Amino acid sequence: MPAEAEDRRAEPATESGAASGEAPEPTAVDPVSAPDVHGRPRRTTRRFPLFTRDTARPEGGGRAAPGDAPAPARQWPILAVLGTVGLGLLLTALDVFRYGTLLIGAALLAGAVLRWVVPDVGMLAVRSRFTDMVTYTLLGTAIVLLSMMAQPDPWLTIPFLDDTLHYTISGQGG
Repeated sequence: MPAEAEDRRAEPATESGAASGEAPEPTAVDPVSAPDVHGRPRRTTRRFPLFTRDTARPEGGGRAAPGDAPAPARQWPILAVLGTVGLGLLLTALDVFRYGTLLIGAALLAGAVLRWVVPDVGMLAVRSRFTDMVTYTLLGTAIVLLSMMAQPDPWLTIPFLDDTLHYTISGQGG
């Protein structure tokens, strides 16, 4: 489309507005046009912009408590998850490895449940609700399974993984 035609399409209508002294009413010629910042219709596109100017807040990223509440009360979901992870790390440091890592995995699984159930989770919301839930669930499940399979005396034995480990060790000349 020529540039002149596009300029004509983006100009506001000036028929009755200019004569009466009122601001002219913008008219959209194209069904996919929308007014820009100045009220002139412009053509919009469904393509992603080349440069992002801002980011949208994640779904559920509002405060978990009213704004007049103290900061810890507003962010209780992430504080609960981080507190549980911290306790798990402390247990791991105190040589209670299996229970500490189980607690860390359980904290991530609890974060996934909180993300699903609580409408506003504050800083626990990083991406969309679905992405957060899948990420927390996968990481939490992996940590729980790995802590249950840890040596010595694993609580969970998965023969497929055991055979894979023995194959990789024996394949390296061992």
